[in-house]
Amino acid sequence: MLATGNSACQAATLLKENGASMIQFICVVACATGVEQLNSQHPDIGIVTAAIDPELNELGYIVPGLGDAGDRYFGTA
Repeated sequence: MLATGNSACQAATLLKENGASMIQFICVVACATGVEQLNSQHPDIGIVTAAIDPELNELGYIVPGLGDAGDRYFGTA
């Protein structure tokens, strides 16, 4: 998922610092906010996603999105 874009931007920065030159971000669902953030900090990185949802909620989750993937996977609340 690409929600705020902060983690994706940090990961891209680390990859580039370690020599990566051809990076593509692939996810199932994104939010317009995250797409804009990644494009603004790393315009050379392509984004491939199945869906772009319109917004984030107050917790930074994609709405409607998929819910918290970690909570779903580990059965936590």
